[in-house]
Amino acid sequence: MNANALLLLLTGACIGSFLNVVAWRLPRRESVIWPGSHCPSCGHAVRWHDNIPVLGWLFLAGRCRDCGWSIPIRYPLIELLTASLWMTTISAVGFDVPLPWLITVLGGVVLVTLLIILTLIDLDHLWLPEPLCRAGVISGLIATAVAASVTDQGGGSLLLDHLLAASAALLALEGLSAIGEKILGQPALGLGDAKLAAMGGAWLGLSGILVSIMLAIFGGAVIGSIARLSGRLGAREPFPFGPFIATGIWLVWLKGDPWWWHQWLMLLGH
Repeated sequence: MNANALLLLLTGACIGSFLNVVAWRLPRRESVIWPGSHCPSCGHAVRWHDNIPVLGWLFLAGRCRDCGWSIPIRYPLIELLTASLWMTTISAVGFDVPLPWLITVLGGVVLVTLLIILTLIDLDHLWLPEPLCRAGVISGLIATAVAASVTDQGGGSLLLDHLLAASAALLALEGLSAIGEKILGQPALGLGDAKLAAMGGAWLGLSGILVSIMLAIFGGAVIGSIARLSGRLGAREPFPFGPFIATGIWLVWLKGDPWWWHQWLMLLGH
């Protein structure tokens, strides 16, 4: 493992620890900064050496040092997931135009961090916070503007494409939600899903967000069908679609939409 990968691994694990805090506190409208990390059961502050990502949980055997509360294994798993996804940015394609490696990695870690926290909150609360989605749109457009400024390959058209993609994705998913509500009597999608798709459009452009939504629909259909057939999900019971959109966005950011279009054509035998 080279120095860059190790740095991303360690930093990603620390950020993953913070994302656990954000996912717990933000839906409860608590400050994500103060007070410091503490046990949700007894309220005692977590000692610094117990707060080391992954290792702290292992040293404590998954129990609070003060009250013995069982610390969910989700905490170290999120730290490991964040660290792993931060490392994948090393090989990310990002935009369709060639960019310096550092710009792509920095953009990737911002994007994947936002996607992780949105996914966690949606899984827990069926809610995609609008401020986080808005931050994702703004950061995506800033990243696109930076890409446009460092390349001579249609920089202005690149920014326009991503602006149009954000708007189109928002309107398309809001439209689908409205149609679903008329047909089913309840929204087929949450409005947060539309805002997350707009965020993806800001980062990926028109072609990229289209591929992302296709991947999300496919993944959601497969997992949703399995959940309903197994009885884990009722016939009209809602389930979070945001994680599928987030996964689609990240897969396209990693490999690029041309690669995914090629896979689709190969699947069709072309």
